[in-house]
Amino acid sequence: MKLRIILACLASIYLSGCSGTPEDTTAVEPLNDAQATYERARSSIAAGNYSTAAQTLKSMSTRYPFGPLAHQVQLDLIYVYYKLADIDKALAAIDRFSRLNPNHHDLDYVLYMRGLVNQRADYNAIQELAGIDRSDRDPSKAKEAFNDFAQLLRRFPDSKYAADAQQRMVGIKSRLARYELAVAEYYITREAYLAAANRGKYVLEYYSDTPEAEQALKIMADSYGRLQLNDLRDNALATLRQNFPDSPYLR
Repeated sequence: MKLRIILACLASIYLSGCSGTPEDTTAVEPLNDAQATYERARSSIAAGNYSTAAQTLKSMSTRYPFGPLAHQVQLDLIYVYYKLADIDKALAAIDRFSRLNPNHHDLDYVLYMRGLVNQRADYNAIQELAGIDRSDRDPSKAKEAFNDFAQLLRRFPDSKYAADAQQRMVGIKSRLARYELAVAEYYITREAYLAAANRGKYVLEYYSDTPEAEQALKIMADSYGRLQLNDLRDNALATLRQNFPDSPYLR
């Protein structure tokens, strides 16, 4: 009798253990599969295979939208789209992440990447390699990048990305100043000297700490001279002489 009871108990324990096995496997396998898939994506990124990485990460974001890797997948997608110079997808991913995760601890990185993406949109590799000066091209993306970096510094002044963002803002200011000077030069060819002088004045007001301020003063002096506004011309020359005493424009 005792033997029958013992055998019945052992059978009950065995059956309950078997019934629990499929549920346990189901709970573990998706996480393992997601981790393995993510590791493949990271390997593709490390190898520079950004198109493959984008496909893998996009698939993960669809299959595991709420998993433990969901946020990191979205952050990696932003980086991959940036490396692929896919501006529209990168900005869409950035804006979506910022909207859904306004308090995320990596939000400073997201803002930094937004600046990089807009800066890349302003950059034309073919023109740069060919040595073509296109300072007159639309500066709207450069302005967006500048504002993105400024927002990063304002909201996260201690971010590890802050120093690089600040340095990039210096370069963008020169880019924007060159655009104003290109427009001023165009006005000079059209003999619209007052408009040219105003563009130079704009550079002094907003980009006075850039090297382009020297040329802005020269344009102002020349334009005021053409208009016979001698006091304004002399003021521009005096400012040029004080700040750039070795300027070739003074000769």
